[in-house]
Amino acid sequence: MNQTIETILNHKSVRAFKNISLNETQIEQLVEAGQAASTASYQQSYSIIGVTDPIIKGKIAKYAGNQPFIEDSGHLLIFCADLYRNKLMSEELDIDIEKTIQGVDATIVGAVDASLAAQNVVIAAESLGMGVCYIGGVRDGIIEISDLLELPDYVYPVFGLAVGYPSEENDKKPRIPFEGIYHENKYKLDKMDVIKQYNKDTKTYYSLRSGELSDRAWAKTAVSSLNRLPRTFIKDFLNKRGLSKH
Repeated sequence: MNQTIETILNHKSVRAFKNISLNETQIEQLVEAGQAASTASYQQSYSIIGVTDPIIKGKIAKYAGNQPFIEDSGHLLIFCADLYRNKLMSEELDIDIEKTIQGVDATIVGAVDASLAAQNVVIAAESLGMGVCYIGGVRDGIIEISDLLELPDYVYPVFGLAVGYPSEENDKKPRIPFEGIYHENKYKLDKMDVIKQYNKDTKTYYSLRSGELSDRAWAKTAVSSLNRLPRTFIKDFLNKRGLSKH
């Protein structure tokens, strides 16, 4: 196993950071690592907003679910799907792409491009001894955060990424086993035994982590998250931004 794979396999989310801000060189290195990621048809349909203003950072922490560690991180990055830049270029070239960028696929492309770039940033940050945490809660406050960051039409925040030097870390969470994730040639429906055993394993993990018997396990956590965060307002928000109309 090489060092890159070892770094990837040792990933864990960090929610406690030392009071150390990232410097400009570190930020540039991380963003350039993100830019090296693959992108659909060379579109690069994403932008990254680094939040250095403590007032803005504090408001994002509030809108994204009142998560104080966002404020404490060494740097906060907001990854945005960005079709606005492509629209401007199309106007320069006198090519009408309005129908295309208003479609669902363009919305997906922006999210995928942002995600690929973000994962490169994560690997780069962890290779430098930093810790990270994705902030999906940015979509809970997607309206307020978009206004706060003055995002134009055809741009929306996909998630945030808190980056910094860990002050404490949890043990790595167990993932669904290889045989529960990997399907060969066709989707297999007979994997529930693997999933059920994995659920028991995660219950053990949470009990050991808390130091007492816990009812918490993967299935309940995952399903409760889906039940708690339907975010039914997202489609209307995207439509108003000129996206996902058809």
